[in-house]
Amino acid sequence: MATVYWDPFQNLEAVRREMERVFGQYEPARRILGSGLFPGASPRYPQLNLAEDKEGFHVEALVPGVAPESIEVSVLRDQLRITGSKAAINPDIKPEAFHRNERGAGTFTRTLTLPTEVDGDRVKADYKNGVLTLTLPKHEASKPKQIAVSVA
Repeated sequence: MATVYWDPFQNLEAVRREMERVFGQYEPARRILGSGLFPGASPRYPQLNLAEDKEGFHVEALVPGVAPESIEVSVLRDQLRITGSKAAINPDIKPEAFHRNERGAGTFTRTLTLPTEVDGDRVKADYKNGVLTLTLPKHEASKPKQIAVSVA
């Protein structure tokens, strides 16, 4: 008799994909949920790229218009957290006065689980032209070890 194991996360992933498909069909839902380009519009702000090499991870986060001094980066084991705030260009304009407001303002937090643990003491962060670049070296225990094979 075969044993069947239930994986609840597999079912949750299927539900998430179905909800995205259903809500993606309706234009008002897409406008409300946003495309992830603005603070407060989506949990996907800031948009980022994550790459890996044998030494560590490289993250590029798009944060145009965000003051570098408002950005905070923290790392705990395999968790990366980026927080910051983007000020409104003209805070004197009341929200009800806008005909169109496509440039978001406010605070944001983006948390990302990395594939392995990183060495938080050696993380480097650079900000240039609205792009936050992070270099996250892998923790020594997370790096693959070369095992020499002896021939007898």
